Amino acid sequence: MKQNRFIFIFLAVCLLIGIFTLDSYGESWDDLSLQKYADYSLRTYGTWRAQGVMPITDKDLGNYGPAYMMTVMLGSRALSFLPLNPSDIRHLFYFLTHLIGVWAFYELGKRWLGANAAFYATLLYATQPLFWGHSFMNPKDTPFLAFFMLSLLFGFKMIDSVERIETPVSNLPLKTRVLTTLGIIAVFSLFASPEFFRAAIESLVRAASSGETNIISLIASDLHKVNPEVYIQRYFVFFLWIRAAFFLLFLLIAIYQLPRPVRYYLPAILFPAFLLGYTTSIRVIAPFAGMIVALYAFRKLGKRAVFPLLIYALFAIISTYNTWPYLWSNPIGHFIEAIQTMSKYPWFGKVLFNGAEYAPTELPYSYLPVLLAIQLTTPVWILFFIGLFSLGNASRHDVKPFPNSEKSPRQNHPDQQGATHAPHNRLLALTVIWFVLPLIGFIVARAALYDNFRQIFFILPPIFFVAGLGMETILKRATKPALRVLIASLLILPGIAAGIRLHPYEYVYYNSLIQNPNGKFELDYWAISYREAAEYINAVAPPNSNIMVVGPGQTVDLYVRDDLTVLSDDEPTDEPFDYVIVTTRYNFDRETYPDAKVVYKIERDGMLLTVVKKISK
Repeated sequence: MKQNRFIFIFLAVCLLIGIFTLDSYGESWDDLSLQKYADYSLRTYGTWRAQGVMPITDKDLGNYGPAYMMTVMLGSRALSFLPLNPSDIRHLFYFLTHLIGVWAFYELGKRWLGANAAFYATLLYATQPLFWGHSFMNPKDTPFLAFFMLSLLFGFKMIDSVERIETPVSNLPLKTRVLTTLGIIAVFSLFASPEFFRAAIESLVRAASSGETNIISLIASDLHKVNPEVYIQRYFVFFLWIRAAFFLLFLLIAIYQLPRPVRYYLPAILFPAFLLGYTTSIRVIAPFAGMIVALYAFRKLGKRAVFPLLIYALFAIISTYNTWPYLWSNPIGHFIEAIQTMSKYPWFGKVLFNGAEYAPTELPYSYLPVLLAIQLTTPVWILFFIGLFSLGNASRHDVKPFPNSEKSPRQNHPDQQGATHAPHNRLLALTVIWFVLPLIGFIVARAALYDNFRQIFFILPPIFFVAGLGMETILKRATKPALRVLIASLLILPGIAAGIRLHPYEYVYYNSLIQNPNGKFELDYWAISYREAAEYINAVAPPNSNIMVVGPGQTVDLYVRDDLTVLSDDEPTDEPFDYVIVTTRYNFDRETYPDAKVVYKIERDGMLLTVVKKISK
């Protein structure tokens, strides 16, 4: 299809732009803490297997899933030979992940829209300054958005694959079903409570060490010669290996016992299940994607969906467990802890909204609606409501949340003679499930939100699917191809133009509905403009100067000359310094060294992001 060729050309152009502008983006405020957490998690793969030790706590961000950052860290190490700043290598991975997400967005769009509308929606989505800016330096929200869409895409494809295969689970012998159930319970028990088994081992070892006769005293004849901790660790590690062997044996037997048709579609389930589990190990709300896939499965397969969904869920859990080391010592307890923590994340800063400061759990109900209105380009919402009107008209014919099958774009296209409105009309129900209901939930529950609304990026794709339909509705009325190209260009131009003006701070974008966001809304809340400040310092600072940084000093240390010393205001010092780099967030630029001379300003579109001050000697 022509559109398929166009989408890959578009992605290639985006990749080239990204590569040539990669070194413009600074490190985000949070990146270092996530790198440390990823390093702890990677080390746990060795310490847990060899010593039964997990060097991670909730204070080390254990409640965050580490899967993506571990992947980025491994990839960055593999590419460390490149002549790039280490932060740029990480940013390249973030951006590539975003582009994969753009592809997933397009493929999802084709399930409910014609190929043309899906392509228009993709152009509108990918040229949003907000997403483009985050795609380079956000290690959390845009990667999660990409993997959320990938989980949906491959989850839907999984259901399409198994639709043609019967699942004769009811024909399994009773003995097989009972043994399989008991095996699952046994495996679950072994993995769900390792602390119980460690405590039991410790009790036995200490009892044997004190002279009692038990199984440990019979097999460890020299127990009295060494510290009991040695044997506690040794036998716990032995338990871990035995548990792993039991699980693999059970898994092989269980797969062998499955009916042959089921074994044939098992490979179709494994990758989508791994994706869902991996995505859950990025952010704990990822099972919401699995719920949408389950709705699609029941809509399509009815009761036959139960068995493939159980396999899907089982392997997704295995994937989450294996990519989230913090869960290993107490899987159920730590997972529940992660849900509780992330639903009311304990962020103690203040949120700037419409000129006032709020606690992140006490935001006004208008917070999300207003920010969604002013941080996406103006055509998005115009097109969204046009598309919504089209969906409303079509809904009188057929409203179902999912298509009956994955049809080709030509089959789905509403312009084809004899085609029904059904495939893209079901987008209305999907929009409610994926966007409207979660949005209402976030607002009503007063979920902890800060840094504008980056945490909820994953619910925004339906806005652009519907907007793509709106764009197609407009373009269908243009009779000449040149006119269609002109109209489409005008609709995506605001995002492109704003991105050029704001580069590399596209993520501070506000549309024309807000004239001057200074002092009213959050701007460079991750202080990525500190890279530009560091480059200025490199050009003017005398050799061996000391540079004071207000906030994330590590984001400056990455980019300054080797002879310069970066001091952080978090660590009081008596050493003199020559320059101060200050973010405008929280009015730090006004309150920190107010009498010092401002020698450099970083601003875009009248928005002041960071200042550099010269300290008088």
